[in-house]
Amino acid sequence: MSSLARHIADSNRPHLTLVVRVDLPLPDTGDFADLRAIPITLGAPVLFGAGDRRVLARSVVTSAELLDLHRAVHAAVGAGEDALHTAPGEWTPHVTLARRVRVAHLAEALDAVGGEVRGHARPLRHWDPETATVTPVAELRSA
Repeated sequence: MSSLARHIADSNRPHLTLVVRVDLPLPDTGDFADLRAIPITLGAPVLFGAGDRRVLARSVVTSAELLDLHRAVHAAVGAGEDALHTAPGEWTPHVTLARRVRVAHLAEALDAVGGEVRGHARPLRHWDPETATVTPVAELRSA
């Protein structure tokens, strides 16, 4: 069954995507100096895609702090053409578990998802798909 567990590159660490653009500037770290770590709770499984394969993810329960972080990141990078699933008001926060899961394996994959997961979002990072590099932006302070 398809899984991201064996893909251990830094770019594949569990993460929430806050903004996606063709040209995304690296934000100023000072824009995030006062932000604290955000509590994160994974919610229900979600499926994306069409055809004979799907992306399996866990939804992320939104909170005021998480929405504030999303707005702060968008303010720091300025206006632009966001991918719809990351645009303010359209954002679908999720953590991807597996890509290209065959529809025939969805029941098995959903059975493996597990229960509630809680954690904290601390680092902000910028991923450049052209160079496949991850650049740290800020470390959110502990509460």
